[in-house]
Amino acid sequence: MNLDDLANWLSETPLAYALTDSTWLFGTVEAVHVLALTLVFGSIALVDLRLVGLAQTGRDPQALLRQWLPLTWTGFGLAAATGITMIFANPQGYFTNFFFKGKLVLLLLAGVNMLVFHFVAAPKLATPGSLAPRVSGAVSLTVWTAIIVFGRWIGFTI
Repeated sequence: MNLDDLANWLSETPLAYALTDSTWLFGTVEAVHVLALTLVFGSIALVDLRLVGLAQTGRDPQALLRQWLPLTWTGFGLAAATGITMIFANPQGYFTNFFFKGKLVLLLLAGVNMLVFHFVAAPKLATPGSLAPRVSGAVSLTVWTAIIVFGRWIGFTI
């Protein structure tokens, strides 16, 4: 099955019909997506701003991770579920959209940065002056900001 076949199949599902026929369903899913993304970005930004030394410099970064990581994962799960749901409303439009493809690439980069952080930078959090946590935090803030920008542009270009 190629991408066109998948898009055609998705557009014929009951969920696709519900999203396109309802006056409120797509907007509700989109609103929940935005709220979930706010949880993701907000919780990540709190930790990242600490890592780069711009906020909460007196707090232990590991404590911030323990505090905010569950909320980050909850928000990410909800954002992923609602994001996937929105695709059903116009799969052909999403699959051919530059900003949608870019957002997926950026999400992949965010995942790679997360792995690098946990396996390379996090063990160095206790080392004063270590550059790895700062770089990881700066990359994370940049990538997540780009994800939000690309996501917003999807709605204007489909």
